[in-house]
Amino acid sequence: MMTRRFFVPLFCLALTALADETPTGPAVSFTEHLIADKYGYAYGVAAADLDGDGDLDLTSCDTRGDALYWFENDGRGMFQRHFIQADEAGWFERHAVGDINGDKLPDVVVVKNLHGHLVWFENSGRPADDKSWKRHVVTTDLKRAYDAALVDLNGDGRLDVAASAWNGNHIAWFANPGSNPDNREWKKEMIDPELAEARTIRVADFNGDGKPDILSTGRIANLTAWYEQTGVPDKPWKRHVIDDKSLQPVHGQPIDMDGDGDADVVMGLGMLAAEGQVETNQIAWYENVGQPGTGETWKKHVVGPLPFAFEAVAADLDGDRDLDIVATAWGGVGQLVWFENGGDPKAAWTLHLLKDKWPRANQPIVADLNGDRRPDIIATAENGANELRWWQNTGAIPVKDATTR
Repeated sequence: MMTRRFFVPLFCLALTALADETPTGPAVSFTEHLIADKYGYAYGVAAADLDGDGDLDLTSCDTRGDALYWFENDGRGMFQRHFIQADEAGWFERHAVGDINGDKLPDVVVVKNLHGHLVWFENSGRPADDKSWKRHVVTTDLKRAYDAALVDLNGDGRLDVAASAWNGNHIAWFANPGSNPDNREWKKEMIDPELAEARTIRVADFNGDGKPDILSTGRIANLTAWYEQTGVPDKPWKRHVIDDKSLQPVHGQPIDMDGDGDADVVMGLGMLAAEGQVETNQIAWYENVGQPGTGETWKKHVVGPLPFAFEAVAADLDGDRDLDIVATAWGGVGQLVWFENGGDPKAAWTLHLLKDKWPRANQPIVADLNGDRRPDIIATAENGANELRWWQNTGAIPVKDATTR
């Protein structure tokens, strides 16, 4: 049987720092660094070693500046900007990094929101050469393309692309054809043809059957759901509702929050919700109930209030072996925060403010940018800020080891 590949970006992994002793209080602090500013519209960021030198570089989009950048890391968190693609209209935004053509080099697949396209750029092995990235088309049929993830969905050993169309109100996947000398568009397979304002696309095995499932949200649909591959030809995907009562789910991540061996979900709720509305303007996590869970029953746990919550990701930021949550708040004020897990994710969390008055903060990721085995935070903010920043984890706890949970 073919082993299916789940491509999980590094920022989706919970970095667990193993310290000499269990810390008390927030045993972590962060130092803020500007990577780049004066974007036309900053949205989309990912971390990967693009040049093979052993440290993590960053990719980022200037949506209205018609550019897809990568930032070369010197190993200490200082960055030099290069172009993957310049002067291409169509609104580059969210993207994913992985080896699409099997040459063991990380490539970049990116949406073009305005034009409704998905394209990927082939890493030649000389990524610092701005002219060396080769452009390929995945599809031109994804109305207002929005989010993308890489995963082998058909078991052929190649990374396919799952993606959302936020104005097209659907989610779909595109089968990687492998050798494609004519650069033909990839075959499109619908996952859900009716999902009002489809947003998140992430991958996990929610029912423990060894096959990748898809996590998605519909902001206008007020739906957080996962989609199971059924193996039935006429109905290949089955929708399972995680939550259809909480308003305006936007972006989140599947991760095992309670350590019971199954995939839970963290989520930001309320991007455009009026303050005071119930069941929104908050960060929450959904427990995949059971030992382990099967994805059939979910219990919502509110982490804390966050007006205009946009995106949430989880990682062990303070080295106490449990998962904390990094989140952004959209809107004219905008915030980047982290919620400290006190040891029981079902109990009280402590809110820590990282950046206030950061208009339209959007995508956060977590990755170790300076090689000290402490998870750092990277985020972008769009209209009103239009910049890319990182927060260096300067926690005083000595880190002996770091593993993924």
